[in-house]
Formats: sequence, C-alpha cells, structure tokens
Amino acid sequence: MGIFERIEDVIKSYLNDEDGAPLGKTQRRNDPDYEAAYKELNEYLNDGASTRSRSSFDEARSQNSHAYASNHSANIPEELRQDFTELGLPFGASADECKAAYKKLLKIHHPDRHAGHAENMRKATAKSARINAAYDRIENWRQSKR
Repeated sequence: MGIFERIEDVIKSYLNDEDGAPLGKTQRRNDPDYEAAYKELNEYLNDGASTRSRSSFDEARSQNSHAYASNHSANIPEELRQDFTELGLPFGASADECKAAYKKLLKIHHPDRHAGHAENMRKATAKSARINAAYDRIENWRQSKR
C-alpha cells in the first residue's frame, strides 16, 4: 500500500462514521459548502491521484521550473550573471527571490552586526557593498526594461 492510499484511508476514516456514510451527514445535510467540499474530496481521491507516484510530481515540477528559468533568463544580459551569483541565486531569478535574498544577506553581513571586531567589520562592509551593488544593478536593469 502506497503513501497516497494510506492518506486516503486516514482522511476517509476521519470523515466517515462506522457505516461508511459521511460523518455528520444528517447534521449537515442542509450545508451546501460541506456537501461541495466532501464531493470535491471524493472526486480527488477517486480520480487516480492515489496511484501517482511522488517522483512523477517532482519530475513535472522540475521540468516546469527549468522551462521557466530558461525562458526568462534569455532576456537578461549576461553581465548580470555575476550579480545573481553574488546574491546566491540562479541566473534569471524572479524579482521577489532577488529581494528576499538581498534582505537575508544584508541581515547576515551588515557591518553593525560586526562592530566589536575591526577585521570582521571591514569584511562585512565590503561584502554588504558588493551585495548592494549587485542588487542595484539587477533592479536598475528591471526598471529600465519596463
């Protein structure tokens, strides 16, 4: 028995009473939302989703993300490749990913976090300057593209 079959059994055991009838069917027979949700769940569980393997979902997701990256990185100038690398991102990452990585790296490498040690502060200042410059170049390119 696969993982999806086990999940299906658990969900059905929570939603059905001992007779196999939907739990609370008598109490909720006038609730259209409950009926629609239960019907949708049954359709999902019976449409063969339980027979799909996890690897097929991962494979499809991987193919879609590679196609997305290759389509969107085609328009990005090659000289920005190093800037994406500086932010720790794949070439052609989205604006939201860039912003999140930028904020995360600045929190780590902000000079104020290393104020007690002169050498570490110097390194953090240099690193944060590179991070700022890389993010600025990427954002300036995105603004000019609009």
